[in-house]
Amino acid sequence: MKLLSIRAKHFKNLGEDFRLSFIAKAKKTSEDKEYELHEIAEGLYAFNTVAFVGKNASGKTSVLQLLDLVFSVLGDCQVQAKLYPFDGVGLDVIFYHEGFVYRYLTDLRVDARNATRAVFANQALYRKPYFKTNAKSVLDLEGFVQVQSLTPLPDDISIVFFVLKKAVPEAVYFDCDGHGYRTYKLLFDAVERYSISPAVLTKVLRLFDPRLRSLQVNDERSYRLSIGEQTMVFTDYELWNYLSSGTTKGLLLYITVVASLSVGFDVMIDEIENHFHKTLVENVISLYKDKSINRHNATLYFSTHYCELLDLFNRQDNIWICQPGEPVLVKNMYEHFDNRPELLKSKLFYRNAFGTAVDYDDLMAVKTELYK
Repeated sequence: MKLLSIRAKHFKNLGEDFRLSFIAKAKKTSEDKEYELHEIAEGLYAFNTVAFVGKNASGKTSVLQLLDLVFSVLGDCQVQAKLYPFDGVGLDVIFYHEGFVYRYLTDLRVDARNATRAVFANQALYRKPYFKTNAKSVLDLEGFVQVQSLTPLPDDISIVFFVLKKAVPEAVYFDCDGHGYRTYKLLFDAVERYSISPAVLTKVLRLFDPRLRSLQVNDERSYRLSIGEQTMVFTDYELWNYLSSGTTKGLLLYITVVASLSVGFDVMIDEIENHFHKTLVENVISLYKDKSINRHNATLYFSTHYCELLDLFNRQDNIWICQPGEPVLVKNMYEHFDNRPELLKSKLFYRNAFGTAVDYDDLMAVKTELYK
């Protein structure tokens, strides 16, 4: 399954008719096809990396949370235990799966029996066969035929279940805060589920702390950590206090990246610089661009304040500029801005070509107050 587009209403501060698309719009060079695009079907190209960039309160987190909501519907076929509101949200989603393009519509409501869970109302599922000849019109609504005679499901299960045949996570979402001492259980759950070797785990450990030789499960709530020649046993809470927060968050996220590349599910990271050193961020982005490693068409969606990261992108249609407002504005760099492609994107940001720079007068106002 590959997500192609989203149209949403009533989700947080994104407005009444919010739209995103994730198929290539600009010219596709041979270099782009090698390093920045997945050919998910003949002539149909999606991105291996998608960036959302902007200053604080510009809507970056809201966009990634919307993506998380959509992937929960498409992969898990249910919505539960979210830290953001979903009551009254309307979704119109187009995705590709096994030779067909599907359009799925639904309205979400909070389940009266369980306020942490959503029920699906007004569901409808449409599909059309994909052919190379209609690659440019794949998002057009013409040609979709409604899928009829679907067996009734519980109202908290999405009818997308009939497409995928089983509930399988299609993406994993990381917010800025991390999971605290629960991180280690999540880490080893991922190691076991995706058959990640001890050798890979050891090498990832050393990325974040070169002193570490191994980390192993001791029992349900404790772990054996080897540092140099010494091995110590910690509870999860003790280990959380012993290791740096950056090491703890980074371990889980990097192992998830490894699993994503091995299996093919997508990863969403809010404020990627809060999890990784800049060099590691660049490394992660390069892994998703490397087809010899990213063999299953996984996509990395991330938000960032670091516009320098965008200089790693050759294309512009996989970059979205987030601007504060009521509602916030999220504009595609290729569609909404007229920039010379040979210019460094970071320089364009510093020149405030996208209206994303911190206001100079506001900075001076703070400085003036400090003088008093």
